[in-house]
Amino acid sequence: MSPLTSETPLLDTINAPADLRALEREQLPQVADELRACLLDSVAKTGGHLSSNLGTVELTIALHYVFNTPEDRLVWDVGHQTYGHKILTGRRAGMARLRMQDGISGFPRRSESEYDTFGVGHSSTSISAALGMAVAAQAKGEDRAVVAIIGDGAMSAGQAFEALNNAGAMDANLLVILNDNDMSISQPVGALNKYLARLLSGRTYNAARRASEKVLSGMPSMLEFANKVEEHVKGMITPGTMFEELGFNYIGPIDGHDLNALIPTLQNLKKLKGPQFLHVITRKGQGYKLAENDPILYHGVGKFDTQNGIASGKAAGKLTYTQVFSDWLCDMAAADKRLVGITPAMREGSGLVRFAAEYPERYFDVGIAEQHALTFAGGLACEGIKPVVAIYSTFLQRAYDQLIHDIALQNLPVMLAIDRGGLVGADGGTHNGAFDLSFLTCLPNMVVMAPADEAECRLMLTTAYHVDGPTAVRYPRGSGIGTVPATTLESLPIGKGEIKRHGRKVAILAFGSLVAPALQAAEALDATVANMRFIKPIDHALIRELASSHDLLISVEENTLIGGAGAEVARSLEEQSLNVRLVRLGLPDVFIDHGDAPSLLAEHGLDAHGIEASIRKALSV
Repeated sequence: MSPLTSETPLLDTINAPADLRALEREQLPQVADELRACLLDSVAKTGGHLSSNLGTVELTIALHYVFNTPEDRLVWDVGHQTYGHKILTGRRAGMARLRMQDGISGFPRRSESEYDTFGVGHSSTSISAALGMAVAAQAKGEDRAVVAIIGDGAMSAGQAFEALNNAGAMDANLLVILNDNDMSISQPVGALNKYLARLLSGRTYNAARRASEKVLSGMPSMLEFANKVEEHVKGMITPGTMFEELGFNYIGPIDGHDLNALIPTLQNLKKLKGPQFLHVITRKGQGYKLAENDPILYHGVGKFDTQNGIASGKAAGKLTYTQVFSDWLCDMAAADKRLVGITPAMREGSGLVRFAAEYPERYFDVGIAEQHALTFAGGLACEGIKPVVAIYSTFLQRAYDQLIHDIALQNLPVMLAIDRGGLVGADGGTHNGAFDLSFLTCLPNMVVMAPADEAECRLMLTTAYHVDGPTAVRYPRGSGIGTVPATTLESLPIGKGEIKRHGRKVAILAFGSLVAPALQAAEALDATVANMRFIKPIDHALIRELASSHDLLISVEENTLIGGAGAEVARSLEEQSLNVRLVRLGLPDVFIDHGDAPSLLAEHGLDAHGIEASIRKALSV
């Protein structure tokens, strides 16, 4: 069956995993073809993550076929490979509004389905969560399987190995499945590996091993010799010695697209006790040639035509903030040989593709290891190198201790280029950059700024680079108002804002992305607008000037109100004993769901109309 077929007779009968388990095993390859076709058709209409989901079709089917979900727990890592899981667990109709406002999430979410056992969006959390569930089941005397499914990219993060280290020393019944979709650990597999996987996962082999251990237990030297022989024999034919050393029974690698290999192996593993580790090889984009040939391009997609695919050329339109950073980084690298660029596995998303090509010896992708990225940057800074860490706001959260302890405390000149500040849209609560102004501003030694437009972004990047201490430039996803940055490398005065519009009675103190809607609102109100530029150090003199000449101050920011830029304005007023009314506008104290970002901002009163309405309400009080 072609993966582009629109006919899905078997899939149409599956409304829950129990329906899948009622099928004959010989029918499952057809289910895989239909599920892959359904995924391709659905994501082409809505956008979303494609290549990773196409690569986990057979694995998803095998898991729900073998395990008694939801009683048995499946814990997915990262979560952007669970669309097939959602379809098989009764959410096929919901795929029409995937990642849209009031639609289903693009990630597992506990409130959405009993089959989503743990909410995810960031990487490398599955083993820890699954171990917790396995230990809880053991403590309550409940007999259930717990399975963590983790991708090889996620295995580069320290938390995954912390969890493996802990799990291997316990007797909890936990199965970890490494979905190796880049063949980064082993060579492509064949019939021999498939045979070994079945053999090593079988109860006969394991029973024989336990029996021999008992016989040899009275002969320590022989037992030690036998263990070494087994270790070296398995090490010669499988890449699992490391996982065995951590206390896991390693199985694999096996072909993750071969249901005849997956299902009997999982059935065998389900019967075994203690920590088990299964290594499967899959291919991102499997079954759709365009995605197979360019899995990066088809990783996260917008709407596209499945026959013609995605145009890989640079799309025409406004310059994005990410592109502004990309161009600046290369220009600054040409001007200063001390500059290095660091990314935690986000080269494309953070705009380092060009830099990596032009300055490969100064480009460092450290993998999904945000904590390491920051401390690594700190070590470089200690030796006179000028590190620029390109990172999403949501992923910077993972390295907060390193930011505090290893960088800010030592006042090291590490520059953070923080992409995706504010609401990001379809990826929702797990990826919104709603907290960075709050958690950055409270740190001593930090300089924190947010540009009003693309041209100002370049100015701020240069400004931050020249500060002899930790700095952060925080900018939103996508484009701004369309200003064209200069080609020079000029700086701004530290801690100084500017008045963009002079008005009466009301002064709007706007930060970053909300300067533009504040200016629109001000036109209807004849209000003053200040582009504050810096959250820290905040412009105390400008605040004093505005407080002394206006009846009402309004702060606006695309960040949680608690501890954000508006809180800094309030602190400045208090410290200067300035008696003027302040109304703070920003994101509420909730996790904001997925949806269209402009619509979400409007819903929370942070578009021009909402800002105007809030000011009129404040004036009427």
